[in-house]
Amino acid sequence: MTPAPTTAVPTLRHEVVLVTGISGSGKSVALHALEDAGFFCVDNLPPELLRELVHVETRQGVQRLAVAVDVRSAGSLPALLPLLDELSGEGVQVRSIFLNATTTALVKRFSETRRPHPLSNVGASSDRQRLIDAIEQERSLLAALRERSTVLDTSDLRPAQLRQWVRELVGAERSQLTLVFQSFAFKHGVPLDADMVYDVRVLPNPFYLRELRPLTGRDAPVADYLRAQPEVGEMLDQIEAFLRRWLPAFEHDQRSYLTVAIGCTGGQHRSVYFVETLAERFASQLPTLKRHRELDARV
Repeated sequence: MTPAPTTAVPTLRHEVVLVTGISGSGKSVALHALEDAGFFCVDNLPPELLRELVHVETRQGVQRLAVAVDVRSAGSLPALLPLLDELSGEGVQVRSIFLNATTTALVKRFSETRRPHPLSNVGASSDRQRLIDAIEQERSLLAALRERSTVLDTSDLRPAQLRQWVRELVGAERSQLTLVFQSFAFKHGVPLDADMVYDVRVLPNPFYLRELRPLTGRDAPVADYLRAQPEVGEMLDQIEAFLRRWLPAFEHDQRSYLTVAIGCTGGQHRSVYFVETLAERFASQLPTLKRHRELDARV
């Protein structure tokens, strides 16, 4: 008896990265980074064509596909999440990266580029207010997709930083939860992509020691100074204990990434030391990424 023909489906070696987010937050930069990393990239694809594209490119031997989807396809977005689930069920590795930024940063970018927002035809009393209304409307339309994605806050990122972070995300192992430790300066705002935020400004500050001021938390003299402060060790141990207690719950919740943000005044000494130390402590347990928002901006 001849077996019935079966329809071939993609195997786990095929990967789809969905790039989405708020207009002006850097989707083009992210897509170019993925193209440089070896992905076949398609911009502004209507969501209803995603399945067909995946299967066509799979038959042609494309194993890594990146697709940018934005609010211009708002009418089709409700069907996108179930489609991503279906593709995952067929053996495709699917991940979604959502780029976000503060309204202030977005208004500045649109003003500098003089490009209209896709939803800027909504009525308002002024051009600025019309833009703000469009951004808030877009946040509402994309809220469900944001909840299912790994969020990157691009408010204070240079294009080079964003390209680096995107490459790190797609390069991380997907078989389990990835821990992302990020340092930042409170004076520049809390990262929008943080799942947890810890404030270490109450700890002794190396900035006030002349010989340590130009150094960073990566440098041995700063690390030695902080390591000698009992309260620094106590806070590190407490953060580590909290994460170890709750990491199994986050893994059970099928999270792909958990971003732990550590903030101090300038994002140079204490928060950097904490990120370096915590990443080292967890590296043997889970895939771990390190980000230093303020330090990376200097490169």
